[in-house]
Amino acid sequence: MRAWIQREAVYLWYYLDIQFRQIAPYWALGIVLGSVVSVFGRKYIHGAFQKLSRRKTGWLGVIPASLLGIASPLCMYGTIPIAASFSEQGAQDDDLAAFMMSSILLNPQLIFYSTALGRTAVLIRCISCFVCGCMAGWLVRLVYTSRGRTFFDFTGFHEGKSRDTDPNLFMRLMKNIGRNIRATGPMFALGILLTALYQIHVPEDMVSGLFGKNSGFGVLMAATLGVPVYMCGGGTIPLLQQWLLDGMSMGSAAAFMVTGPATKITNLGAMKIVLGWKRFFLYLLFAMVFSWCCGMLVDVFF
Repeated sequence: MRAWIQREAVYLWYYLDIQFRQIAPYWALGIVLGSVVSVFGRKYIHGAFQKLSRRKTGWLGVIPASLLGIASPLCMYGTIPIAASFSEQGAQDDDLAAFMMSSILLNPQLIFYSTALGRTAVLIRCISCFVCGCMAGWLVRLVYTSRGRTFFDFTGFHEGKSRDTDPNLFMRLMKNIGRNIRATGPMFALGILLTALYQIHVPEDMVSGLFGKNSGFGVLMAATLGVPVYMCGGGTIPLLQQWLLDGMSMGSAAAFMVTGPATKITNLGAMKIVLGWKRFFLYLLFAMVFSWCCGMLVDVFF
């Protein structure tokens, strides 16, 4: 037993070291650049959405709204009060749906961090999240806004005070970086640990068999797996990187990258508050269907 424990410890340390060396630079880059956007760019992003909400852009309004959602560095619990203030200023629910959906799926920090998966994966992630935001906005406009019905209920939500208030810009940035490290560091470490354990104990052909290309079942499995497995971007990037190396198709990875953040427990809690049960289930159904369709399309072209 002692020899087995020592052997496992050596293997674990070896794979932990490899994973950390491969992933840590991307995580650090994402932290720094994400904080730069948060400290210096957030007010311009939100200001652009306020200007958008004052214009009658019709069906095309969801396009810039989705892009601004991706650019926004806030988490969902930070996005909802902002969206509530936009709603008070006259923003349409379809634009808000596009903004919030894409904000759930992606942010600047996660874009930079996802470069660890390769250019193709980053491109697919950005495009799929943008399209998902647009589709959410158009569906809300078709079923709700165009019929004079409301989709969101922001009762009780008000925009909170920003924590980036230090008068010294450098210290403001350092404090933001520190908060990001505290928020994502534990999940980053857990993701590294799970990936190392996976490399030691799971056969490589298992992933290619389950999530290989041209397998609708594999894409569906990946979409479903994203529900319980997704922790945060910092925790799943190492796992996704290894799964792709072991034969997971890009379509399955794309499906996982949509359902994961869409069904992350904290995001689900926030969405339930502003949607109610009926529209909350519609949100879940949309996320699952879109992720499966997205994964199938990606496997056709990649």
